[in-house]
Amino acid sequence: MMENKGAILILSGPSGCGKSTLLKNVYKEIDEYYFSISTTTREPRVGEKHGVDYLFTTREEFQEDIKTGNFLEWAEVHGNYYGTSLKPIKKALNEGKIVIFDIDVQGHDIVRKKMDKVVTSVFITTPSLKDLEDRLTNRGTDSQEVIDRRIQNAKSEIRFFQKYDYFIINDNLEKASKELISIANIARVKSKLFDKDETLNNWLS
Repeated sequence: MMENKGAILILSGPSGCGKSTLLKNVYKEIDEYYFSISTTTREPRVGEKHGVDYLFTTREEFQEDIKTGNFLEWAEVHGNYYGTSLKPIKKALNEGKIVIFDIDVQGHDIVRKKMDKVVTSVFITTPSLKDLEDRLTNRGTDSQEVIDRRIQNAKSEIRFFQKYDYFIINDNLEKASKELISIANIARVKSKLFDKDETLNNWLS
């Protein structure tokens, strides 16, 4: 029986398109996954948990990991470091898990550039800009200023959807969930995940 291969699944799409809800349905159907979270040097806020909200670390450890190239990307914001550490990603991949990213178009490009061989990507959006505006307004969690900014970001990012392997229009949650679950499973059997020499030796023996 063939063992699971580690793979990366990238999800991008505007805030309000339903990525979080879709992921909850995916988690029910797939085994062995790791959701990539950021590493930071800032202090945990009330209610935040290490390994759930962020991976909290010291400034010294973060700087050492920068020197040794252990970040996909990083930045210093208001005196604190934030970044995507390669350590938990590589560990999860070696364990045969599917590593899930919820990142923007720029983040997608960075991961593609550094780990393209194991990446499958999906752009998710609403049926129209009007639908997105309605969803953001109706959920009542953001100010009009934040909604306007999210709309502008969405109008910019939708132009890059063809950089992704798959495109899901989330107009029906059940249908979109099935599509995403199928993609998550397919991501683990891409031919590039398999070592050529090892595969041929096993097959020919």
